[in-house]
Amino acid sequence: MATRPTWQGYLRLSLVSCPVALYTGTSRTSEVHFNMLHKTTHNRIRMIPTDPESGPVERSEIVKGYEIEKGRYVVVTDEDIQDVRLETTRTLDIERFVDEDDIDRLYWNDPYFLVPDGDMALEAFTVIREAMVKSKKVALGRLVMHQRERLMALEPRDKGILAYSIRSNREVKDPGELFDKIPKEKPNPQMVEIAAKIIDQLEGPFDPSLFKDRYEEALRELVKRKEKGAVITAPSEPKEAEVVDLMDALKRSLGQAGGERRKPAARAKSDDAKKPSARRSTAKKRA
Repeated sequence: MATRPTWQGYLRLSLVSCPVALYTGTSRTSEVHFNMLHKTTHNRIRMIPTDPESGPVERSEIVKGYEIEKGRYVVVTDEDIQDVRLETTRTLDIERFVDEDDIDRLYWNDPYFLVPDGDMALEAFTVIREAMVKSKKVALGRLVMHQRERLMALEPRDKGILAYSIRSNREVKDPGELFDKIPKEKPNPQMVEIAAKIIDQLEGPFDPSLFKDRYEEALRELVKRKEKGAVITAPSEPKEAEVVDLMDALKRSLGQAGGERRKPAARAKSDDAKKPSARRSTAKKRA
């Protein structure tokens, strides 16, 4: 868990409140990152802020500006931004409770962990969390984080509360803009039946430990080989997809689905200790 919270404030349910801290629920420390170097010296490249007229500028000379029209800006200072204070800057106020299925999957965003901030907060935090357990609903509230007011969805998890930032309606595109352009097609019922059997054979519990970023692992292997001075040769290009008889491909896939590809799911099913619950059920409508 991060050593510093992303946000600190108060969780409030009507007249009941307690100090809480919000921590990010994911980490990117394991990702492969590359630095930009000079081709010959291998020195790291410095990004120097530059004015197109006067040349390089000091960081202390940089201010924030909002473009109101082409080439015309309104300058805003850090003090100006700090003066914009909403109640949600310091308070996560629970406004309503909804069914989980009411929130479309398109709107779920980043996960966070919400915990009591100090011993004095424990009793009120526990009361709110247990009341949420009994309601079997998702709580919705708002807070200001990273200079934006964000809608948060809260649900009890173990001894704490799992919080998800929810995308705003303006951030989510209408899927109909693309999906409505797909021509209507009435599939062969027999083909659909075979495909359904393939899906049934591949069914298994979700175990995130089985899904690794193979591309990132390949990049790490590439770095190791380059460090040892190995000569890297490009692999052969994959063959383009061939036009095949769809019914024949389905029948052959049905025979293969129960083989080696089935084993990881079966292995995960036997390991109940590592079996995580599904995070989201299928959404039925938008929030």
